[in-house]
Amino acid sequence: MFVLSQIEHDLPMPPALLSRPLVDAIKAELERLFLDKVVANLGLCVSVYDIVGVEGGFIFPGEGCSTYKVSFRLLMFRPFTGEILVGKISGYDDKGLQVSLDFFSDICIPAHLMQCGTERGEDGRWIWKTNGDELYLDIDDEIRFLVSSIKYPPIPVEQNEDDKPFAPMQINGSINGDGLGLLAWWAAGEEEEEEEAEGEEEQ
Repeated sequence: MFVLSQIEHDLPMPPALLSRPLVDAIKAELERLFLDKVVANLGLCVSVYDIVGVEGGFIFPGEGCSTYKVSFRLLMFRPFTGEILVGKISGYDDKGLQVSLDFFSDICIPAHLMQCGTERGEDGRWIWKTNGDELYLDIDDEIRFLVSSIKYPPIPVEQNEDDKPFAPMQINGSINGDGLGLLAWWAAGEEEEEEEAEGEEEQ
């Protein structure tokens, strides 16, 4: 889910930061540029992990700041396809569920990737109908899902006022499988299995 990515970047250093130790100033500027930002094909930057190397300090003609070639590593949130994650349902619509990991919210579980027998109720909530039971998927319920795809869409040239905010990284999830879905669905079954195992050990 979290990986280290090494990057090289030509970093102009604002004069206001030059009174600080060079490494501290560079790290502060890197955090301003990358922290909580999505880098295409790398993921969401969680923190500047370390600075590997610094070269330069050149002042180019017409510029009032020095530029350094900096090699550094970023801690990135980048789940892999097939990874199992746990989040909370943050919303739903006719397309499916929206899920949040607190620090990342652009996660969708489309209707066709839910368990067979899942449909939308009259009140708008999604319901999994199985063995005569109706299991509701409510907001703030904890949900276990499989990462089915990750997309880095291009930045749109224009957006309409009623369009959703642009998401530079989009994750699609699936709950169509055993053990996937709301944690509460499987908790009772796991407890029963543990009790049966304990009973067999006592015998």
